[in-house]
Amino acid sequence: MIAAILYQLTKGLSTDEIKKAGLDTYFVDHTSGIYPIAASGVPFDMKYVGIKGDILADLNEDLAAEQKARVTYDNILRLVDDPDIRDPIKYLRQRELVHYQRFGDALRIAQDNLDCRNFYAVNPSFDK
Repeated sequence: MIAAILYQLTKGLSTDEIKKAGLDTYFVDHTSGIYPIAASGVPFDMKYVGIKGDILADLNEDLAAEQKARVTYDNILRLVDDPDIRDPIKYLRQRELVHYQRFGDALRIAQDNLDCRNFYAVNPSFDK
């Protein structure tokens, strides 16, 4: 969504506008195409998505991802005053809050159904 918003904002910019905005190096590599990249310039990589096959580890990873996305949206909202950008970002932020709550519910359910003598340890289907 953020990449799509950036695309809409940069569509039709002149070469001078691109340079003035500091987007010239991005433009050289991607024109104004959507390319998922961190503000620091690091491209998205699936290595950031942690899947372990362990319910506790995976749900905690999901919780952390939702909070990290929410913080990113909070930071965007601190910097931008254009309602055409703020409104979709507010929607995305609210969605992260709901996802966080649902993953929290799932974690509680998983914890309630674990063997209390082996709360943190093993996946019983592999570790017999």
